[in-house]
Amino acid sequence: MASNNFKFLFRLISLLIATASAQLSSNFYATTCPNALTTIKSAVASAVKKEARMGASLLRLHFHDCFVNGCDASILLDDTANFTGEKNAAANANSMRGFAVIDIIKSQLENLCPGVVSCADILAVAARDSIVALGGPSWTVLLGRRDSTTASPSAVDSNIPSAHRSLIPQLYFFTNKGFTAKETITLLGSHTIGQARCTMFRTRIYNDTNIDSTFATSLRRNCPTTGGDNNLAPLDTTSPTSFDNAYFKNLLNEKGLLLVDQQLVNEPTIYSQITEYSNNEEAFRTDFANAMVKMGSLSPLTGSNGQIRKNCRRLNEQISPSTRNVMKCQLLYSFA
Repeated sequence: MASNNFKFLFRLISLLIATASAQLSSNFYATTCPNALTTIKSAVASAVKKEARMGASLLRLHFHDCFVNGCDASILLDDTANFTGEKNAAANANSMRGFAVIDIIKSQLENLCPGVVSCADILAVAARDSIVALGGPSWTVLLGRRDSTTASPSAVDSNIPSAHRSLIPQLYFFTNKGFTAKETITLLGSHTIGQARCTMFRTRIYNDTNIDSTFATSLRRNCPTTGGDNNLAPLDTTSPTSFDNAYFKNLLNEKGLLLVDQQLVNEPTIYSQITEYSNNEEAFRTDFANAMVKMGSLSPLTGSNGQIRKNCRRLNEQISPSTRNVMKCQLLYSFA
């Protein structure tokens, strides 16, 4: 019975994703802001050229946005005296980057076509362009998302995987969003770029046995048993600034930086996929592009839902109902 319920849930989520995709369009800004995509691409290329790590940071922003109530740019909202955003939730605090790059892109687009391009679409396109800038595959980004007027910090930790969790709980986060096991492994292949803090892999390099001894020793130099929590190490030590299939090759050689990554080889069905990707980079690139299209279609706001923020960090100024009523009374009084 539980298995049947899970299958029904998976099919329902898949149907919702398909429906959301149908509401988006690859040429959404063709007439309203024809230079939107080239503007985003140029800004991302410049940012990644300046700092290669930024490519992974922008991809991660899109991922953390979409997995929490859909791709609606809620992750970009700053905290205010009357509003609590998602940036300081445990899974995001002190680890999310790239906000300034999004600010630059949004400012450029507002100068070109004010109030047209959503922050949610900027995140989706920037993620694609980041991968391309690092030598990865491209894909057609469906557009037409709108920006949320709310945020849910409590939903962050219940929807975002943690590097401290073991494999099975990690996989749940993805299957709960409608991703197959294969698509999940494919998306984890994004760990071929980016870096992790010492605090995320310290236990592994000092205590685990399924790790190459030389690899562990090299990591300990910059990640002591105490202190140095924020010291960084590349998730892929072979080619840390190139989007390729080295991540999968590293796993086969027990050189996965994070425990959850290395545990993938313990599952027979997953192991075969890792082996395939390690031998066939083109298969990985194709599958990754398809999985990213699917992720970008998670519960977007479309039509008249949400808004197009003028500044990605805050909601558009709105007149409160009480103020609107006062203004209405004043207007009526002026005609009395």
